[in-house]
Amino acid sequence: MKIKDRPEYRSKPVPFSLRASDLVPTAVKTMSEKNIGSVVIVDDEMQVKGIVTERDLMRRLLNKTLDPNTTPLSAIMTTEVRTGRAEDDVIDWLRQMSNERFRHLPVVDEQGRLVNIMSQGDFVSFTWPDLLDLLKEKTRDSLKGGASQMPILVAGMTVYAVLVLAIVKLF
Repeated sequence: MKIKDRPEYRSKPVPFSLRASDLVPTAVKTMSEKNIGSVVIVDDEMQVKGIVTERDLMRRLLNKTLDPNTTPLSAIMTTEVRTGRAEDDVIDWLRQMSNERFRHLPVVDEQGRLVNIMSQGDFVSFTWPDLLDLLKEKTRDSLKGGASQMPILVAGMTVYAVLVLAIVKLF
């Protein structure tokens, strides 16, 4: 499933963004009011330049005892931001977000301008039937044209079953 096909993608308001020169209280106030976990930092052309998350506020502001009233977002933002496209596959991003430990994915258009932001929670909202249907589809696709692999699969399962039975009889 593509990002653009998720109901969360279609129903989201315009993503909240600020400039690198804005001060921390602006981000904190809006993040609190809107109940969001990040703010995307963009330039005048809406190109993504960074992101400030709750984790950035903790590690780069509070932990370093910086004064929020004088600290620009550029001082605490994450600058190596992964961005996705509306055409990207949800499962691919869910896997990357989980493996690389980030929770917010700015979505950009062909010119690299911010158009949306998806959270890991948006992707996890897949229901079990959706996941099972996707699994069935991917399994079917992987077995197409692979009929020659079926005997290997059956043989492997048979060997595994025999080994399990042998181990159980030993104990």
